[in-house]
Amino acid sequence: MKIFIDSADLDEIKQAYVWGVCDGITTNPSLLKKAVDVRKKKGQKLDIKSYLTEILKIAKGTPVSLEVTERTVKGMIEQGKKLYALFNPIAHNVLIKIPVNPALNAADTNHFEGIAAIKALSNAKIPVNCTLIFIPEQALLAAKAGAKIVSPFAGRIDDYLRTTNAIKFDKSDYFPAHGWMEKGRLLSDHGVVSGVDLVRQCVQILKNANLKTEVLAASLRNPRQVREAALVGAHIGTIPFTVIPDLLKHSKTYEGMATFTNDVVKEYLELTKG
Repeated sequence: MKIFIDSADLDEIKQAYVWGVCDGITTNPSLLKKAVDVRKKKGQKLDIKSYLTEILKIAKGTPVSLEVTERTVKGMIEQGKKLYALFNPIAHNVLIKIPVNPALNAADTNHFEGIAAIKALSNAKIPVNCTLIFIPEQALLAAKAGAKIVSPFAGRIDDYLRTTNAIKFDKSDYFPAHGWMEKGRLLSDHGVVSGVDLVRQCVQILKNANLKTEVLAASLRNPRQVREAALVGAHIGTIPFTVIPDLLKHSKTYEGMATFTNDVVKEYLELTKG
């Protein structure tokens, strides 16, 4: 499973690439604004265009998803093409992030605006990352429209299942991949029992349909969820910077290192010195 960092912070992004484990970046306008505002408050002179340019250069050779803010098919297509024309020449690594359904409620009339925009951009050879997927059938339609990546929001599904059932939790808390039993009832949303289950169903449906679209497990919140997303076949996991170091932590590893360090033979150490 490839690992994308979910961040717009330059320092975090640089460090993730220095570690050698980062295969791409996902970001959004809110993250970008926050990151730029923090630096402006420190007296740095920059704007979002120059800031994004730096991110794209750091990520050269790996994809970076840039999100549209429009809600109509016409607006998303125009904005997507403009973003791609403006930023892809920098490092040739831009994907345009399109919401699967930009409707604000069930009574809205533009449910297919996102799918139509994906189709148009894909036909124009502009790669699309389809975002805000919460049910597997959304992933199926996005893939059929030509999305290169579909992004089911695993962490947010776990949050939603707990919130709607008045369960107290912290976002970093582990949610069982097999689901949560509450008062003898398995919590479920449209037949999805956890974020990892959502990812699993998306992977299986696209495989059954012989579609080559990659499944990106989004909003992963802890190491075990990252592991489980990989186990169910996610092609990509997008992870906050703070979670990446946690993938390496285990008490027995620390214990083993302490033992190895204490047992080093002086003669061996001398042989390996420069």
